[in-house]
Amino acid sequence: MVAAAKVKKAENTVKASRPFTLELNSMFNKLLHSVTSYSSQTLKIKSAIDNYPELLQVRDIKTVGLLVITSNKGLAGAYNANIIRRTVQTVAEYKKQGINTILFIVGQKGISTLKKKCPECEIAKTYLAVANEPTAENSLVVVEDMAEYFVSHKIDKIEIITTRFKNMMSYFIENWTVLPLKNVNYDTEKIHDNVIEPLMEFTPDKHNILQKIVPMYMSNILFQSLLEAQASELASRMTAMSAASNNAEKMLTELSVQYNKTRQFAITQEIIEVVTGANAQVG
Repeated sequence: MVAAAKVKKAENTVKASRPFTLELNSMFNKLLHSVTSYSSQTLKIKSAIDNYPELLQVRDIKTVGLLVITSNKGLAGAYNANIIRRTVQTVAEYKKQGINTILFIVGQKGISTLKKKCPECEIAKTYLAVANEPTAENSLVVVEDMAEYFVSHKIDKIEIITTRFKNMMSYFIENWTVLPLKNVNYDTEKIHDNVIEPLMEFTPDKHNILQKIVPMYMSNILFQSLLEAQASELASRMTAMSAASNNAEKMLTELSVQYNKTRQFAITQEIIEVVTGANAQVG
């Protein structure tokens, strides 16, 4: 009942946030199509997230950062196990290609299990509070760490391994590319090359606008992935708890029948022994 109450709220939140994410994705892709050159000469760069020209660079991929989103609590069916299995598979696939991986893990279940399942994996950062409370502020903290690793050339690409919420009964495990930004695509809307886009004018200038838009876009992609993951987790937990309750009721019924049969057998056996003893005395 608790999971059912929470998952309805999470479902409404996901559905309410999707239109903004899709529109931001569309607008950002159009913006990148309109801007053909990037420069940081006129920008004040205080942190890696402000260095948008570097974030837009596509490099030869030698190391991939995987942001794995799991939960802090268990009793959610196969939710965490499926994500961890996809993570291990992704690491193995990159290893076959000669590409290293570095993990950024959200959720205690992912942290503890991946240390056992993938002892050779390098874990760069872990996040616990983000799993309990997906907010834009928490998302920005993770994005800043990711951008720092990317700008410093510790990694050349970052993917999010998360789930996309479908309904109360199902979800999909997906890999979302976050960096480099040109590869990002939050589903459904595609930009066609043969479509004539309106001319964009920038005030004060395109570089300052991109410096503001890029962090917003990155944090929103991560925020959306966290909301999708939370809704999927709660739905999985509700389904698991419902199945557990049904199994417990079925087991209780079966054990009650077995107990009554055993009790009846014992009573019948005692009666037979009493009657046999009485007959023996009479004889």
